[in-house]
Amino acid sequence: QVQLVESGGGLVQPGGSLRLSCVASGFTFKNYAMSWYRQAPGKERELVADINGSGGSTMYAGSVKGRFTIVRDNAKNTVYLQMNSLKPEDTAVYYCGKRGGLHYYHPVDYWGQGTQVTVSA
Repeated sequence: QVQLVESGGGLVQPGGSLRLSCVASGFTFKNYAMSWYRQAPGKERELVADINGSGGSTMYAGSVKGRFTIVRDNAKNTVYLQMNSLKPEDTAVYYCGKRGGLHYYHPVDYWGQGTQVTVSA
């Protein structure tokens, strides 16, 4: 069965960095686009970044562009989210999502359990 396991969240000061990881299993990883979403308290889940199956195409939300980087290692079945210059408004639970095909226009069909990121002094 499909499993997505996130890690790497935690408490960081404003301006700091974190790297989130999502290890996937149960499917042929390189054949599916992957995504990172986040959900802050009282807000809807929002898309942060997408990456296609090969890793050659990415897309970012405007609020994180230039600060966050999504990459994947298909040999390790892992997708990463490098987060730099973190702001308090980046505080949220971050979720890894598997999309339904090679490209990120497919909807997300599986979710990880989420990892908490808190940006605070």
